[in-house]
Amino acid sequence: MTQRTHAFATDEPPEIQVHAHDCYHAVIKRCSSLPPLVTAVVHPVAALDLQFVADAVREHLIVPVLVGPADRIREAASKAEIDLGDWEIVDTEHSHQAAEHAVKLAAAGRVQAIMKGSLHTDELLGPIVARDSGLRTERRLSHSYVMDTAGYHKWLIVTDAVVNISPDLCAKADICRNAVDAWVAMTGEERLPKIAVLAAVEVVNPSMQATLDAAALCKMADRKQITGCIIDGPLAFDNAISREAAEDKHIVSEVAGDADILLAPDIEAGNILAKQLTFISHADAAGLVMGARVPVILTSRADNLRTRLLSCALAVLVHQAKEKGLIK
Repeated sequence: MTQRTHAFATDEPPEIQVHAHDCYHAVIKRCSSLPPLVTAVVHPVAALDLQFVADAVREHLIVPVLVGPADRIREAASKAEIDLGDWEIVDTEHSHQAAEHAVKLAAAGRVQAIMKGSLHTDELLGPIVARDSGLRTERRLSHSYVMDTAGYHKWLIVTDAVVNISPDLCAKADICRNAVDAWVAMTGEERLPKIAVLAAVEVVNPSMQATLDAAALCKMADRKQITGCIIDGPLAFDNAISREAAEDKHIVSEVAGDADILLAPDIEAGNILAKQLTFISHADAAGLVMGARVPVILTSRADNLRTRLLSCALAVLVHQAKEKGLIK
């Protein structure tokens, strides 16, 4: 429960938001009957990495394969007071080699997912997008932030806040497709998800590339170049999430006020939005890279336990959806 208080006297009652974390619990429950994912954990050489892995193992979400310098992994486990037990360790010299080896394990089918440890995101993703990786698809990689906040009536996916710095129209089309796959895997719903293409304004302005891209994406959806979703934009953030705000501006839209997916114009906007929802609105969140042949779990040292477990749970659901042919 979140309660806002003021430093000055007021007769107004406090504003209270109740966050029951129902969406989080529903996803974890869906995974309870599914087998854990065999997951290559890349360069887990910090105590926090292994604490996270232990939490995910405890929830039966993953079976870890620890890929990195074996001595440093065991040292981190000792600091974290974690018994590695029968967890498999694949010894490598350094983080870059660990990332390359994890990709080989995934391409060979030995692991079903890849998880980031103590290395930079670009170092992890580089071997995945290499031409000979065996994990590339026809789509560009993109990151989906799944958000559950008390301030909104359902799940939100914010994309792309991590991978694509300044995506062009073709990249944004793939970002939409990847986010739709994440949404389908996560919700299991048959209805079409609604994508709001965000910009600073809700009209097309030739001087603002984000509005031109939004208009083009809408027409691509009309022409079935992007399928499995409803797209509208450009929409300012308030119009995307508030039907009242949209009505005040006389915006007629299936998406406005009821968006499932928020497509940010660039990485700065997406990253700021996602972290604002996480740290100020206290949203439950999950981070997953889509577009490769296996889900890639990205977590941060600042992530809480729910965020970490939800990321793993989403990877489990994505793998299941791929196995069933529901998504690519």
